[in-house]
Amino acid sequence: MTKERYDALVAPLRAHPHAVAALKGINRALTMLCYVMYPLLLAWLFLQEDERLLRCIAVPAASFVAVSIFRALYNAPRPYELGIDPLIPRKKAGHSFPSRHVFSACMIAVTYWTIFPQVGMTLLAVGVFLAIIRVVAGIHFPKDVVAGAICALAAGGIGFWCIPW
Repeated sequence: MTKERYDALVAPLRAHPHAVAALKGINRALTMLCYVMYPLLLAWLFLQEDERLLRCIAVPAASFVAVSIFRALYNAPRPYELGIDPLIPRKKAGHSFPSRHVFSACMIAVTYWTIFPQVGMTLLAVGVFLAIIRVVAGIHFPKDVVAGAICALAAGGIGFWCIPW
């Protein structure tokens, strides 16, 4: 995404300060929703003495570590490091690819999908919406969020459905 393309995309939002504040609030709320839902699922599995608990911890944890290591080694710049003026300012440099927020949201959705498919589908929609917000906010490039979602779907698919326990 070029600076010109980004500026054109966010011009309507910049014209309305309340829209930028809403974007920040929605970004925070969706992130918190995902991060609250995951421990709730683990607690429910624990209380039910469900044998899937270990897998619901191991698959997201292993894939989160793998994504974190990859993005630290790859160390892609963020849009605001390349001249884009973000709607949601950040100070963090690098480590943009893939988006770990989107990865985490989608991994939580896939984890839910294995236990409660309807909740998983809803959380996947939340992950897509979060991906759009992260791009519009100027925190990530589109490739970052797409890669984060694909990594989560692939790791979840392999970890939950392809590897026998």
